[in-house]
Amino acid sequence: MTTAGTPDETTVTPGGRTADASVETIQREMTAFARRARASAGRMHPELSLVSYTLLGHLEERDGCRATDLAAHYALDKSTVSRQVSALERTGLVERRVDPDDHRVQVLHLTEAGRRILAQVTESRRAAVRERLADWSEEDLARFSAYLERYNAWPDAPADGDRDRDPGPGHVRWTGTH
Repeated sequence: MTTAGTPDETTVTPGGRTADASVETIQREMTAFARRARASAGRMHPELSLVSYTLLGHLEERDGCRATDLAAHYALDKSTVSRQVSALERTGLVERRVDPDDHRVQVLHLTEAGRRILAQVTESRRAAVRERLADWSEEDLARFSAYLERYNAWPDAPADGDRDRDPGPGHVRWTGTH
């Protein structure tokens, strides 16, 4: 262990792996997970990419927001979000409304069609995940969900894009290239 209490590359984990080997396995499996999610998005709804699905979900959770808020939340370039939002507007899934508190600002909201499509795709995704995890015990499911929440609780990168900052004690820096 390092002085901060995190495993170093020579620490052997309970499964008999070194910390580096575990991190490499996690990184490889997360990449496979992301590829599978992107590939399955088209099967869930042909016109709805994984990015579009994610943006619609965020708009639903927040009951609308500005495009700049979407870009900041997902650390995406504003032009990327603009293209995605334009496509969602053209398909009638998203609409712009003037912010009642500041008439200079436009807020993105789901249309009824957007809500319907999002609900359909969400249920299809849930069914696919349920099927994949059908033989997992409740304990395994609880542990896996807790680990995912813990992993995703990592703070976002600083706004200035300084990804080389020191993450502080207790964190492993990702350097894999897979």
